[in-house]
Amino acid sequence: MSIISSNLKFLRKKKGLTQQQFADQMDIKRSLVGAYEEDRADPKYDLLKKLAVFFDVSIDALINETIDEKWAPKPKGNPANLRVLSITVDKEDNENIELVPVKASAGYLNGYADPEFVGTLPKFYLPMFKQGTFRAFEIKGDSMLPLLSGSIVIGEYVENWSDIKATETYVVISKTEGVVYKRIGNKYKENKKLKLVSDNPVYEPYEINGEDILEVWKAKAYFSTHMPQPTPEPTMESLTAMMTQMQRSISKLQSNN
Repeated sequence: MSIISSNLKFLRKKKGLTQQQFADQMDIKRSLVGAYEEDRADPKYDLLKKLAVFFDVSIDALINETIDEKWAPKPKGNPANLRVLSITVDKEDNENIELVPVKASAGYLNGYADPEFVGTLPKFYLPMFKQGTFRAFEIKGDSMLPLLSGSIVIGEYVENWSDIKATETYVVISKTEGVVYKRIGNKYKENKKLKLVSDNPVYEPYEINGEDILEVWKAKAYFSTHMPQPTPEPTMESLTAMMTQMQRSISKLQSNN
């Protein structure tokens, strides 16, 4: 029996509920309660949040700790607000890099913590990214030029948002803006606004509320199907500028000597 199945059975009995009474409280079928307690199925994330609130425990404790008569809860906030990261692994137990294409962005806002949804995303593995958890996001629009629309940004999961650094780029998932790739304009403070800046100066910076943020991924690399253009032939103006800069550098060196 898994931890979560034994925990559900213990907590239900502690409340003095039959499987049918518990099912009625959770608005699910009694057969599902039996499946969960007999380890034949796992509750989805939305139900896990509901269970955590109902039993007044954290989601982390519900799925990772053995809850019995000797168990004592750790200090916690609202169990429904705990951030849970769903991942997938390959046959060798290496974490995959899941790809969130533009078409899946809207669904990601609802399914980012659902193992079943994350499991349906395209996935791949890169040996250069061994330490940490990574996810890839397809970006759209021209707000982050020179990265073109359709580029794929690989981000590393940021667990502690106080580690977010101003002037660096991140993929930010929020209830209001969805999936965006932006440069951060300020240090994150608990429940305060986060300033998002586009590299394309045509777009004005804007702020999102800290309470609306769902996930943050620090940009580590990107892929693009647009190959670099050849360096343009030097013009008279560019050659003159280069000569001027060389003369200044030589003059500086001579003055230092």
